[in-house]
Amino acid sequence: MKHKLLLLAVVCIFVSACQTSAPLKSAAVEQLLRKDYVSTVDKQTHQYFVYLPRGYADQPNKKWPVMMFLHGNGERGNGRDELDYVIAHGPLYEAWIQKKDLPFIIISPQLPMFGMEKVPYIANRTRAQIPQRLADGVPAREAFFATQGPIQTAPVVTQEDMKTVPPLLPVGWDYVEQDLLGMLSTVQQTYRTDSSRVYLTGLSYGGFGTWYMASKHPEIFAAIAPVVGWGHPDLMAPIAKAQLPVWAFAGGRDTAVNKKFFYPGLAKLEELGDKEVRFTVEEDMAHDTWKRVYARDDIYQWLLGHVKK
Repeated sequence: MKHKLLLLAVVCIFVSACQTSAPLKSAAVEQLLRKDYVSTVDKQTHQYFVYLPRGYADQPNKKWPVMMFLHGNGERGNGRDELDYVIAHGPLYEAWIQKKDLPFIIISPQLPMFGMEKVPYIANRTRAQIPQRLADGVPAREAFFATQGPIQTAPVVTQEDMKTVPPLLPVGWDYVEQDLLGMLSTVQQTYRTDSSRVYLTGLSYGGFGTWYMASKHPEIFAAIAPVVGWGHPDLMAPIAKAQLPVWAFAGGRDTAVNKKFFYPGLAKLEELGDKEVRFTVEEDMAHDTWKRVYARDDIYQWLLGHVKK
């Protein structure tokens, strides 16, 4: 009888040890969470993604950098059953789908339609286009957009020319400015974040949104990286005054967002005294330059190299 009791105790200890060790193993794995918020625009409940990096749960004393990512026009949606479209491109795609070890808490909101439902590339999209995370390995990457014609220099566009161009295209990220600030505040209060290392990046229309948010709230961010979205000269004064580091990217063969429009804003930024202004043109690439940019390591290393004073 004593032997049976001893054997039963050993089994219970073993089972208990297995049960308590399982969460520790899973804690090292990255997590993609859906978080509710009530929009200041329509007073309705929507959701945004929060990505917790690999090892977040294993290091209770560590404070993590935060990256807010603004998607492009094609990933707009209702912030509920359409939220998954924002996984299609950018840092969240790299971290969640390609399993790239990005040491950031990533905030990924979804821009509402605001009347853009009938734009063909939105109206004709299907859920089959949403990339899926595989249990083992990663899916093949999409091919780059086809490009035509020779590599060419950019026509000159002056700051005077830009006076006829609006600082931000309509019905965009500026409409949800307060929502974005609310998300950032909630994440900083809920998770272990490093307030001196908050970064902002976005692609295409999200690149325009990056410039806008940086101009309105330069004190929040340690560095920004707008990709295939140019900044208007009128937005540059607050960014320069805050000495906010900028690394902008354009596609040399981009017919959607021409590289020529980047120069007036970047020149204004330097003219106003911003000491760190980088500009990279992937001359051989089309509008999907973001695929190359976010797949590399250098953009993330550059962001992490900046700490807000």
